[in-house]
Amino acid sequence: MSATESLPVTSGRRLYLQLGITLVVLAAAGAVLAAHRATLDSGTERLAAADGEWLVLACLAAVATWVSAAVAQQGAVVERLPRGRLVAAQFAAGAANHLLPAGAGATLVNLRFLRRCGLSTRRSATALAVKAAVGGVVRCVLGVALLVAAPGTVGLSVRIPHVLVLLPAVAGAVGLAVAISRRLRRAVGRAFADVRKVHRSRARACALWGGSVAFALLHAGVVVAVVHAIGLGLPTSRVVMAYLVASGAAALLPTPGGLGSLDTVLALALTAAGAPGPDAVSTVLGYRLLTGWLPLAPGLLVLALLVRRKAL
Repeated sequence: MSATESLPVTSGRRLYLQLGITLVVLAAAGAVLAAHRATLDSGTERLAAADGEWLVLACLAAVATWVSAAVAQQGAVVERLPRGRLVAAQFAAGAANHLLPAGAGATLVNLRFLRRCGLSTRRSATALAVKAAVGGVVRCVLGVALLVAAPGTVGLSVRIPHVLVLLPAVAGAVGLAVAISRRLRRAVGRAFADVRKVHRSRARACALWGGSVAFALLHAGVVVAVVHAIGLGLPTSRVVMAYLVASGAAALLPTPGGLGSLDTVLALALTAAGAPGPDAVSTVLGYRLLTGWLPLAPGLLVLALLVRRKAL
């Protein structure tokens, strides 16, 4: 069997594996919800009686996440991208991300968009990888900075030494894998070449890193606003840390849009931060409603419009 024949087989197996993990995670999340049906009902009632002004602020933060994602995507490439279509593509990517596992929906939409803007497939894929890597680094840095700035409030300062030991170990494992694999060395070399080109422009570098920071903080801001809307008296630092932990953990579980994985981990993180069960459920429902469920139908309409206009 040739390499070209084995590639579809490998991709198909990977897709089946991701779908299998998705079904397992969703089934587990469904079992947890069924076991805590009373808590879910109470959380829904709390959300229905939430403060409308805080919910409006949460909506504005949710809308701003698509703009910040567009800014970060522009920063990941040297070429100038059409602003309106770029923001629309991020909105459509968010909707597509809820239909396919492991962020595949957003990746496919952005890949098609960048190729329509004249970038090659390799450079488009590298730009997406750079944006994702910077987003992960930003979340880690924000989490560590929060631990250092408010260790007593967050209550996780005892874990800092473990994190400091774990990070070099992970970096060493990744470096060893790159050194052993010639294909990885070439891919990493090309990625670093593109990263250097981007960072030669101060405007592009600021857009990449600033947009990534804004994206993470705005999502955390949605959670904070929902927490205030339901009258939950949790410190902002704990809520932000709960979101950072939940989003990082959800990235390891390939469910569509983090459905099930992000919800469960965020609820557990908020409970560990001191929120009662119904309030944690209300917060997760509000966050999911504003960032996922309400924009889903309009996002799919925008996706169809972009495809019809051959922007994707």
